[in-house]
This record gives sequence, structure tokens and C-alpha cells, in this order.
Amino acid sequence: MKKIVFIIPPAVEILDLAGPLQVFTEAKFYDFEIELEFYSYTPETICNSGLAFGNVAHYTECTIKEGDYIFMPGMSFEYVDSIAFRAERDFFNWLKEQSGKKALVCSVCNGAFALGYAGLLNDTECTTHWRRIEELQLKFPKAKVLTDVLFKKSNNIYTSAGISSGIDLALSILEELKGPFFTHKVARGLVVYYRRNDDHTQKSIYLDYRNHINPKIHEVQDYMINNLSSDNSVEELAELVAMSPRNLSRVFKEKTGTTIVEYLTLLRIEFAKTLVNNPEYTIEYVASQCGFKSARQLQRILKK
Repeated sequence: MKKIVFIIPPAVEILDLAGPLQVFTEAKFYDFEIELEFYSYTPETICNSGLAFGNVAHYTECTIKEGDYIFMPGMSFEYVDSIAFRAERDFFNWLKEQSGKKALVCSVCNGAFALGYAGLLNDTECTTHWRRIEELQLKFPKAKVLTDVLFKKSNNIYTSAGISSGIDLALSILEELKGPFFTHKVARGLVVYYRRNDDHTQKSIYLDYRNHINPKIHEVQDYMINNLSSDNSVEELAELVAMSPRNLSRVFKEKTGTTIVEYLTLLRIEFAKTLVNNPEYTIEYVASQCGFKSARQLQRILKK
């Protein structure tokens, strides 16, 4: 079972911690089996907003294995720029040691400075909050600091721009682990729009056309995804959400920018492209599973 470790430093920015944490907590609600653990490197921890934490285990008690994740949230910049922070050499060495064991080290906002002091940003593309881009590059000249991305993955180092972008980073990691459709369910549960940066250009039909919060249209989209071999007539879908066929068609186009038939076709093509990669499946079987009338119809569509 994978482990997600959250470091809680002094003067932590609460959303930098809570945002990614809530993503993985929501994933557990949908039965994703992961362990969430919390550690600090000071006896008492108070967040930047004045909220005190209870007893938090020391990071030296943490056991990390290959493929686990460590999240380093951002802190008040007064602390990041202090002698006390720069003096945490044992902690920085520990971070570097875990990275050497092939743990995936993630930072939110100016948590990237901890990664920098640990030597993890050398020759590594990375980012941080826009206010701290110049300071990060100045302090760590070997880092390849990017200015215009929400988050960046470079080898086993993940960095994000800060505050709410920590949620984007966590959703991106979740997509790597569980796929786009599962990630969309989590994003929808959090009532956030799933955003992707320039390094996440591959489109996904399971995520496209979902940039809305209409619950009935989401229900219709989820139903189609899970019942591609069914007829999925407008009348059937309208009855599912207690709407008239005409009203459903109108609202669906308004919220998604496409029609029900067009969206259903895109879903079927996407699923067919996945199934045809399995040498055990005949084209006839794939066509039937995806809701196409015949193998010939599917072949004609795939050629286009």
C-alpha cells in the first residue's frame, strides 16, 4: 500500500497542507487504499494563521519505501527566510536520503525552498509561488525554475505554484495512480475544476466537457460512461434525471459545449481505442462492448 507523508513545518500555510490532504482523503472515500501520515521536525507546530497542532511525530520515526510520496507544504516566507529554517540541516539531509531511496518528494508553494536546501532542485525543472520565483532562482542557481506553470514533475521531484495549486498537483498524482475517470470523481467530490498545465496536454474524454457543476448533467455523463453498450437514447437519459428530452438536450449542450450524441460517440471511440489493444478481443467484441452497431461501423470510425 502506498504511503503519503505530510511534513508539518513551523508556520505552515494551512491550505498548502489541507488542500492536497483533502484530495487524498476524498480518494480514500472512494476506496483508494493509501496510508496518510503526518510528521514534523519541531516539538510544537503552529500554522501561519495561528492554529496550533497537537502532538505530531518526529520525521525520524517515519519509514519510507520506494514509490511513497512526501509532501512539503509552504510556510510563511519570514520563516523560510530565517536562520532557523536554513539551520534544519538534519531534516534537509533526511529529505535527500528519502529521494535517494526513490520516494517521490513534492512541494507546495515555497516548500520548494526546503527541497532546494536538500539539494533536490539541482538541474531540475521546478516552480513555486509567483512571488518567490526570483528568490528561488537566486538561492538555487542550479535549479531550472519555471515561471508559468501550476506544477511540474521532474524525475521524482514534484513542485507546485502554491496555495490552491497544491490541489492541482495532488489531483495530477492521483491521476497517475488511479486514472483520469477516478480522479474526476474525486475532483467533483471536492467541487473543484480539474486543471492541467502545459505538461499535461494529453486530452481525456473522461475529464473534458466536465467543467461545470450541474449535478444532473454529471449524472447523465457518468451513466453514459458506465453504460456504453446501452442505447443511451435522449429519452432514456432524460427519464434518469427527471427532465424532458428537449430540456436535457438544451442544458447538456449549454453546460458541456457539445451534444449528447457527440459526447457519447467520443466516449465510445475512447473506450474502443483501449479495448482494441487487447489481442484477445475481436473487433466484433469491442464493437458490442462500446455500443457500436457493427464491427464495420467501428472500423470505419477508427479510420477517420
